[in-house]
Amino acid sequence: MTQESTEKKAYMYVLECADGSLYTGYTTDLDRRLKTHNAGKGAKYTRNRLPVKLLYKEEFDSKPAAMSAEALFKKRKTRAQKLAYIAEHKQ
Repeated sequence: MTQESTEKKAYMYVLECADGSLYTGYTTDLDRRLKTHNAGKGAKYTRNRLPVKLLYKEEFDSKPAAMSAEALFKKRKTRAQKLAYIAEHKQ
């Protein structure tokens, strides 16, 4: 088997929290991760901002690629830029 065929797909995702704030993360199992967040067992940031809803997701061929996209999205974009990016790329 090649590395390409054994790697799981990974996702960079953006949640909208109950207070209107945004949370960005990465995962290989989007449904499980969203349930974990809404159960209060996800990231510390989202625990007091429940419920959360999926605002955007982007698929990548590898976990490192999704992690890199998450880091760039978090650090290099203002809230307005994040929302514009989501609007432009949402399918």
